[in-house]
Amino acid sequence: MSRFFCSLLALSYFLKISISAATEPTPPSEDPWYTAPPHFASAAPGDILRIRHAPGNLTSIVGNASAAYNILFRTTDSHYKPSWAVTTLFIPNSNTSNRVDAHNASLLSIQFAYNSANVDSSPSYGLYNTLAAPGLGIPPSTEDISQTLGHGWYVNTPDFEGPLASFGLGIQEGHATLDSVRAALSSKLIPHPKSTKYAMWGYSGGSLASEWASELQEQYAPELAFSGAALGGMVPNFTNIFDNITGSPYAGLIPLVLLGSTSQDPEARDYLVSRLHQSGPYNASYFLHGLDIDVNTAFGVYAGQNIYDYFIGGRQDIVGNPILQPIFNRNGYEGFHGVPRFPTFVYKAVGDEFSRVQDTDALVERWCSVGTPTWYQRNLVGGHIAEITNGRGRAIEWLKTVFDGTYKPNGCLVEDVTVNITSITA
Repeated sequence: MSRFFCSLLALSYFLKISISAATEPTPPSEDPWYTAPPHFASAAPGDILRIRHAPGNLTSIVGNASAAYNILFRTTDSHYKPSWAVTTLFIPNSNTSNRVDAHNASLLSIQFAYNSANVDSSPSYGLYNTLAAPGLGIPPSTEDISQTLGHGWYVNTPDFEGPLASFGLGIQEGHATLDSVRAALSSKLIPHPKSTKYAMWGYSGGSLASEWASELQEQYAPELAFSGAALGGMVPNFTNIFDNITGSPYAGLIPLVLLGSTSQDPEARDYLVSRLHQSGPYNASYFLHGLDIDVNTAFGVYAGQNIYDYFIGGRQDIVGNPILQPIFNRNGYEGFHGVPRFPTFVYKAVGDEFSRVQDTDALVERWCSVGTPTWYQRNLVGGHIAEITNGRGRAIEWLKTVFDGTYKPNGCLVEDVTVNITSITA
């Protein structure tokens, strides 16, 4: 065995067992901890490269957590090249009333819809600020963590967009989600990982990462045996949302996803920028501001704008373009890289204004045709935003049955429901 390889093994072992600490949270773009160590590419996907106690007061922000850790791990980008990402693992309080026996632990991987082309919006940092605050009438994401920790579950929250904030690159997001679970299970922070049950949950942009992880799991992480995945507000056809939301209050998603989708393709990014107007009210400077903001800010900045107006050729510069379309083909259409091999709970508002319910109907029909056990609820009330609140309780209740073993998959069930527990109508 070469001296270099021995040194690499020694470095890898040290990094895995050494848990560092930081006093205050620092934006990822300014924090050296968020860089991968030398020779990281020689590690296997999911291997831990660096670990630390989450800095600052995160356990005060998130209730029911006894500790929180940041884990930097090796993953694979959308071009199947070595990359890295970070996840935050929360440990439930030992005095939680629902705490289960450590020999039968449960790990829930929550993929949050941080939907940003700015790495500083990543959950490992955003949980201290943007994800800890309510927005659009929706409770803060930290409440989801607190509530699920309250069931005695360990909670994993990955920065699945990776170091380039690759919002919209489904392959990147799916790989990073799967590798975050690998890292959490190998961290020694969860006792008896071999007997631990694990599942995923994500809504909207979080469902993108969760669904891509579900369809990539068999080929990329065949050793992972998920108990299930709860997927809400799914977006099976990403390019359809361009026409759906341009000119709407949520038009700001389009600049962010175009910037995120081109983050790993310099030629595509150069093309995108070259097609922007250089002057006028819809100009390159204003569009590229999307690189520096979070999604809620983007909703305000671009609200009501026709995003195609930023481009010299309008819509045809984006949809069907020979430079951008191959990226969308690989990363924006769900159901073409595989199907989940474990139970799924899918919930969606029939009136979803982001992504047509027909797109989700078609994807579920495909899953059902090849034997994926699926329970699909189509809510006749509300829209995309309302279903975040209307569906949260149903998702958590289903996850409880998955973890306690009482859920018995029985083929496919598609049903219309009427659930309205929020004053939000859209």
